[in-house]
Amino acid sequence: MDLPFALTQARALDAVVRHGSFSRAAAELGLTQPAVSMQVRQLETALGLPLVERMGKRAFATRAGELLLEHSARAVRELETAVQMLQRLRGRVAGRIRIGTSASLSIYVLPPVFRSFRARHPDVELIVVTGNAPEIAHAIVANHLDIGITSLPVRERELTVLPFCEDEQVAIAPRRAPWRPRRRITAAELAEHPLILFERGGTVHRVIEDWFHRAGVAPRAVMELGNTEAIKKLVGAGLGLSIVSHFTVDGEARAGSGGVVALSLDPPLIHQRGIILRRDKPRTPALDALLAALREVRFAWRRRSARAVRVRARSATNTAPSSSPTPPSAPRRNNRRRTSR
Repeated sequence: MDLPFALTQARALDAVVRHGSFSRAAAELGLTQPAVSMQVRQLETALGLPLVERMGKRAFATRAGELLLEHSARAVRELETAVQMLQRLRGRVAGRIRIGTSASLSIYVLPPVFRSFRARHPDVELIVVTGNAPEIAHAIVANHLDIGITSLPVRERELTVLPFCEDEQVAIAPRRAPWRPRRRITAAELAEHPLILFERGGTVHRVIEDWFHRAGVAPRAVMELGNTEAIKKLVGAGLGLSIVSHFTVDGEARAGSGGVVALSLDPPLIHQRGIILRRDKPRTPALDALLAALREVRFAWRRRSARAVRVRARSATNTAPSSSPTPPSAPRRNNRRRTSR
C-alpha cells in the first residue's frame, strides 16, 4: 500500500509537537513557518484527521497525532541512522545530531566545542535544545534527542552516562562591601541572607538544597529563576545572594569586572555534569565524532578548573584588606662607621 505522506511531512509534525511551536519547528528544520504549516496541513488532509491542536501560541498533538508520531518518529530516526551509515561507506561524517543541554553550558562552555566540531565535520548538522536535566533525560528516552550534556544524576534506566566535567559551585554577591573582600562563605552564613536560586524541578536546585541540608540549615529563597544571567543581574542589584557554576563568573573574576564577586563555598560543592544517551542508541559516525570532541573538552576542563580556582584565590587576595593596620616604618639606622675628619 502506498503511504499517503512523505517522511519530510512526518519530520515537520514531529518538530512542531516537540517544540509546541510552528516557528521553532521551522527554525530547527531550516524552513519558513508557512512551509511547515503547509506540510502539516497536507498530512492532515491525506489522513483525514486533525493531527495538531492550537491553543493560543502553543501547538499540541491530538490523539491521532500522538499515534502517528509513535511510529513515524521511529521510522524517521531509523532512516536518518541508515543514511549516516551509508555516508561512512563513502568516508564521510555526515548527518544530524539533536543535542539537549542546559542554558549555562550552551552559553559558557559548548560554543567553542561546536565551532571546532563544525569546522572538522561541516556535513554534520547540530540542533541544540536547552532545558533542565529531567526534561532532557525524558526527551532522550523518548528518542526526541540523540544526546544530552547535563546535570547528574539521572534516574532513567534506559540511559547510559559518560563523565563530562566536575563543576564547582560558587556563591555570588554584589561587588561592594562587605562582600568584596570576602574569600569564602559557609552554608550557615548564606542562609542568613535572601537567596536567588535556580527554579525547582531541576537537578541543580536539588543539589544546592542538599548542600544546605547537610550543613543543618535551610536556604531562604526569595526568587527562583531558570536563567543564570538574570540571576547575576539581580544579585548585582543587591536583591540577594546566589550559588552558580564557577564558569559563569570566572571571566568576570579574571577581568575584575561585572556586578558580582565570587566566593568559594565552605565546604566545597562539586556538581557532576555528564553526557547521557540511550543504551541502545546506534553509534553513527557523526555521533562517535561528537563524543570524541566532548572527551577532548573533558580533559581540557580539568586544567581550566584548576586555573580558575587559582584566579579566584588571587583575586580575593588582591582585594582583601589587611587584618591589622600596617605599622609605620622604623627609621633607618645608618650602619656606616663615622670617620673622623
